[in-house]
Amino acid sequence: MKALILTNEYPPNVYGGAGVHVEYLVRELSRLIDVDVRTFGEHDERDGRVHVRGFPVAHDLTRAPDTLRPVLAALSRDLAFVAEPVEADVVHVHTWYAHLGGILAKLAYGIPLVLTTHSLEPLRPWKREQLGGGYDVSAWVERTAIGMADAVIAVSRETRADVLRLFDVPADRVHVIHNGIDPDEYRPTADADALDRLGIGRSIPYVLFVGRVTRQKGIVHLARAIRHLDPGIGVVLCAGAPDTPEIAAEMEAAVAEARADHPNVVWIADMVDKPTVRQLYSHAAAFCCPSVYEPFGIINLEAMACETAVVASAVGGIPEVVVPGETGLLVPFETAGGTSFEPRDPERFERDLARAINELMADAGRRGAMGRAGRQRAVEHFAWSSIARRTVDLYEAVRR
Repeated sequence: MKALILTNEYPPNVYGGAGVHVEYLVRELSRLIDVDVRTFGEHDERDGRVHVRGFPVAHDLTRAPDTLRPVLAALSRDLAFVAEPVEADVVHVHTWYAHLGGILAKLAYGIPLVLTTHSLEPLRPWKREQLGGGYDVSAWVERTAIGMADAVIAVSRETRADVLRLFDVPADRVHVIHNGIDPDEYRPTADADALDRLGIGRSIPYVLFVGRVTRQKGIVHLARAIRHLDPGIGVVLCAGAPDTPEIAAEMEAAVAEARADHPNVVWIADMVDKPTVRQLYSHAAAFCCPSVYEPFGIINLEAMACETAVVASAVGGIPEVVVPGETGLLVPFETAGGTSFEPRDPERFERDLARAINELMADAGRRGAMGRAGRQRAVEHFAWSSIARRTVDLYEAVRR
């Protein structure tokens, strides 16, 4: 068995949950089968049963509008993916950036197409703010690929329901295989040199956020919730890579306003390495995931594996990861409806976030018990080895 994996992100170029997923899935798949990874970038490496190659943009896009350039660059790379001969039994694509490559591999080389839905374009309408008409292109590519896929992997039961609701695809083609965690890599650590380097005092308990500055992650709502936090609570926002200048400006304004009344706010605007993130998780009193849309929420699993209690919005696949009252607290979330994923009542959502954080931060014993339960749940239910085994079983099924 040999699988062709097509992906936008691959280490060291990982900036989101999909990239994390691909990194660890490939590692575990390679213990079972041969893997040919084709990705955006300049990779060219072999490691045991894995061959990773990076593909540059194959067309001159200098005259393309700025909003369209990322979309056209992805499609250009997708063509390059399949211009290189394919010798695989199945093609597995991750995120819409690689979907056209999967479609072409299926048609041109006659192999089954497996598609993992890390997110769904109809549920990310704010991407139009970033891509303009390119959003319609990405949505078309995704819809076409899902309709043609021999198997669709949803990373949560909620995501599977969304796929069946939004796309014309038979239910028996849509399978739930959750994201996973490496509990040996994400585990509590006493190391704290990164905290010292970043200016994070250890005398004040802090609540942590890790993620990109994007509408989906709800980070601006958390920043606005800071004014409702008890004054003795520190806040660490590990939040970089803003989607657009507009949301970057909103984030800057929200943090500046929060700091006016709540001085214990540290904003790390750069992407940091894994050892640093592990220290941030391990020393946090609580972790907050305020997402307005989250198919799975791998950051919650990372925090849990580091024995940190979680406060998260009750959206998407998060309730399948965070057990309320056992590994953390879930905050009710109601959308404004229509195509908007913003909360119906932003002020209420922000107050509810702050209330849940205040509740956990006031009870160290409860936080400790939730942290221990969270790690146990991560280890027992979300190991990458079992996820890879289920994925290979699915490959075998679509080959028949």
